[in-house]
Amino acid sequence: MKATIEHAKEKMNKSLNALGNEFAAIRAGRANPAVLDKVMVDYYGSPTPVNQMAAVSVSEARILVIQPWDKSSLKLIEKAIQASDIGINPTNDGNVIRLAFPQLTEDRRKELCKDIKKLGEESKVAIRSIRRDTMEKLKAMKKNSEITEDDLKDGEKKVQDVTDKFCADVDKAVADKEKEIMTV
Repeated sequence: MKATIEHAKEKMNKSLNALGNEFAAIRAGRANPAVLDKVMVDYYGSPTPVNQMAAVSVSEARILVIQPWDKSSLKLIEKAIQASDIGINPTNDGNVIRLAFPQLTEDRRKELCKDIKKLGEESKVAIRSIRRDTMEKLKAMKKNSEITEDDLKDGEKKVQDVTDKFCADVDKAVADKEKEIMTV
């Protein structure tokens, strides 16, 4: 029974980490190298992440500098950024590519907050789904006489407590990201 609950904790933690990764990719009006995580460059026939082809750094609060290790890949990286959905036009000076993040408008901030809430809700649905699966496993263990009725009730309570904790963590992450978006 304990292993079942620990397995559920691990899965819930993965859901929370996935949410954190989603949040990292959301532009908050300040330069963040994580926005390039999903940008793939067709480099010698294979899709390669930008961060494996270049040094990505933040030079100022709203400017991201991409310095490729191979100068010949400069145009390829620029094309991949333009084709991606990050919505920022790169400027290429022949040595480095600069991405200037514009200030967010009030409407765009509100839109981002809606997206953040939606991602948070999806994460909570995933966590509750893990809870449901774990509860079913515990009931199956009771049916097969592997655990007692008291163990089942105790296990259900523990799983619910873990679920509540992770849902609260998601709520906190959503609130923190909303605050970051609205105060930039």
